[in-house]
Amino acid sequence: MKEKQFINENIKRAQLEEFLNNKFARAGYSHCEIQRTPLSMRVTVFAQKPGMVIGRGGKIIDEMAVILKEKFGFENPQLDVKEILNPNLDAGIVAKQIANSIDRGFNYKRSSIMTIDRVMKSGATGIAIRVGGKLGGDKSRFEKFSAGYLKFSGNTAETLVNTAYSRAQVKLGTIGIQVRIMIEKPKELMILEQIDKSIKHDIAEGKAAEEQIKEMEKIEEKNEESTEEKKEEVPVEKKEEVPVEKKEDAPVEKKEEVKEESPVEEVIEEVKEDVVGAVEDVKDVVEKVAEAIKEKIEEAVEKKE
Repeated sequence: MKEKQFINENIKRAQLEEFLNNKFARAGYSHCEIQRTPLSMRVTVFAQKPGMVIGRGGKIIDEMAVILKEKFGFENPQLDVKEILNPNLDAGIVAKQIANSIDRGFNYKRSSIMTIDRVMKSGATGIAIRVGGKLGGDKSRFEKFSAGYLKFSGNTAETLVNTAYSRAQVKLGTIGIQVRIMIEKPKELMILEQIDKSIKHDIAEGKAAEEQIKEMEKIEEKNEESTEEKKEEVPVEKKEEVPVEKKEDAPVEKKEEVKEESPVEEVIEEVKEDVVGAVEDVKDVVEKVAEAIKEKIEEAVEKKE
């Protein structure tokens, strides 16, 4: 008995969906939701133009409440209307737009490709359009058009993917249109994007550190070349020899020669010490960054597996 009850309820919902689709076709009707409450049956209509569903002073809503009660057997029905702010992200409206363009004589490929571009520009994560029927000959066939990231199975497909169907009537027969649109990105994809960004950032920092090391090495080479040139250019002062009268009695005292370091050599040694210390610091930073990049890549590989 319960199975028959569920079947009858689903038949009523399908009939109601078809009735509302024909009734509010000009209002940009998308779909409806039915909620059973202890006091009433609430029917929520999603449309692009809610004013055409409500009518002046709520006249159309009052008429629809009577129809839902008499024709579909809903007890104490309540009709609500919600506006679809972005119709390009609603699969029902997009499917009907493609069907209407095919009815008017447009090529299904052109209308599908234009629709995909429009939907992706509106901010969708992914879209897939499947068109089937007699598309250009006696035999029926189907073609797929897709863009972006989209899930076709699992919990993600059931919760984040909006699916809708529509039909177009041409001379050769009926053409069916199926539209799938994913608006939000799944958590797994967002985590992978963050990992990719962090890895790219770490790699860029490592390259910058390598460039700094190369620049420091160039500066060190230039300093060494300049010190060698300065050594060659520094003139050696020759002291004039003063004749000294030799005394037979007084012994001549020998003075030890003291080498004085030139100020140029002292400056060169200080610069070398500073450059060597800076190069060692930069190398330590590069090694730490490389280790961090390896750890993040290993974690990302483990998560993907």
